Amino acid sequence: MPWSPLSWSTLLQPDLILGTSVLGLTPELLEHYGLKGLVLDVDETLVPVTMAEASIELQEWVASVKQTTDLWLVSNNISQNRIRRIAESLSLPYILGAGKPSRRKLRQAVQAMNLPSDQIAMVGDRLFTDVIAGNRLGMFTILVEPMINPAKEGQRYLLRDIEVWLSQILGATLPLEKQNATNLDKS
Repeated sequence: MPWSPLSWSTLLQPDLILGTSVLGLTPELLEHYGLKGLVLDVDETLVPVTMAEASIELQEWVASVKQTTDLWLVSNNISQNRIRRIAESLSLPYILGAGKPSRRKLRQAVQAMNLPSDQIAMVGDRLFTDVIAGNRLGMFTILVEPMINPAKEGQRYLLRDIEVWLSQILGATLPLEKQNATNLDKS
């Protein structure tokens, strides 16, 4: 397949802005979009970066979703102990040190699922790593709200706000306020 450059607005534009944490991604919503696989970021997408345990709610969500959908964890984090511990508590395969937005390790998870990349979603809380990486591989991309450490509830995620602001300048259609499961067609 010949290489064709994607514009910044295309690279940064998620297909779906969930407007809530990953826990709002239901099997019905996955079926609606024809998704049979999910590549999940770990830090702030599944577990607050300050924690090393998957919550009971996350464990229940994974158990529910994995009945119909293949799941892989792909993290930029290089802490073998932390990521392995989270992956094992969820009984999921994982890749660490992914270097997203690089596609190399993300492609490994996609190939392991043995599904067309457009039936696999890259799910993450970051535009400049998760969404760009997924879009570069032709995956369906889902932007979720970061998982919040209950002790830090109400704290703003400045980096996320800066990414949204910069993405808007570069042409992506991203609201600063939360949306509810809104489909955004790629152009």
